[in-house]
Amino acid sequence: MFEPINNKLVNGSKINWIKWTIWILWLSLIVMFAVNTGGYRSVDLLYHTQSGISVAGTADRPIFIAYIIYYVVVALFVGLAIFAGRRAGCHTICWMAPFMITGRWIRNRFAWPSLRLVADASTCKDCKSCSKTCPMSLDVNAMVQAQKMENAECILCGTCVDNCSKKAIRYSFSAGN
Repeated sequence: MFEPINNKLVNGSKINWIKWTIWILWLSLIVMFAVNTGGYRSVDLLYHTQSGISVAGTADRPIFIAYIIYYVVVALFVGLAIFAGRRAGCHTICWMAPFMITGRWIRNRFAWPSLRLVADASTCKDCKSCSKTCPMSLDVNAMVQAQKMENAECILCGTCVDNCSKKAIRYSFSAGN
């Protein structure tokens, strides 16, 4: 088992706006470039993927520049974890988080069945190990007590399920809690 670099909890609610700003700018640039170039003719999902890292060297940009960019991004996420706390990159700059949050909102809006967490407050012994071990710094214990395991920042990693000695939290594939 790995220990986190900095086990400090991150209050994501104060800094959520950063990732949404990055996401909106990122999507706007993609749309703008797609429109300016006449749209997409094909999509290659594995474009220039080598050893699991999608980097490309061209005549204008040698491949080592792409690797430098890649490792700078990795260093940024590690640096945020060291100085701000667990999963600080997810709470602040992750451009994928808004896709997941939006997808969860759409799923809930249409009541589509999916993998989710469910809780039984009557079996909870209120030890709060679920909240202490949550990598996203969520108050899982409060969600268990309310028997509402829905949080936009939850990544369904199952750490709370694994650390609950009374099995008060479990996975379910259903249309709602």
